[in-house]
Amino acid sequence: MTSLCPVWRLVVLISVVAMTPAVAGDSFPFDTTLMLDAAPMRGSKRIPMLEIAENGAASIDLWCASARAQAVIADDAISIALGDLQNAQCEPERQSRDAELMAALTQVTNWRRHGEVVELLGVVPLRFRLMTN
Repeated sequence: MTSLCPVWRLVVLISVVAMTPAVAGDSFPFDTTLMLDAAPMRGSKRIPMLEIAENGAASIDLWCASARAQAVIADDAISIALGDLQNAQCEPERQSRDAELMAALTQVTNWRRHGEVVELLGVVPLRFRLMTN
């Protein structure tokens, strides 16, 4: 029975490691461009993008305009406070979608990552994909 103890310990260790989530692979992708998982609007190729630096400084390209923001990320919690908005001349539909997206971004409370997908969770969940070349 004593000869099985080292084997039993190895089995337990392997089981624990297999059940532990891969934290490093699911960390927030700072300094990476995230593209909204959406099709471009009619008449444009532009898709909203978000990039958050490790210090929380964020840049956001919306459907029409662009904005600076400040993000606070701690564990799986996130908050985004919008700053300066640089408006562009766009049709009312695109401006309306910008307003909806800005409202959704300011209401996110949590995030989660599954590989190349980052979801910002709030009243309206937002799904982004990491831009990879």
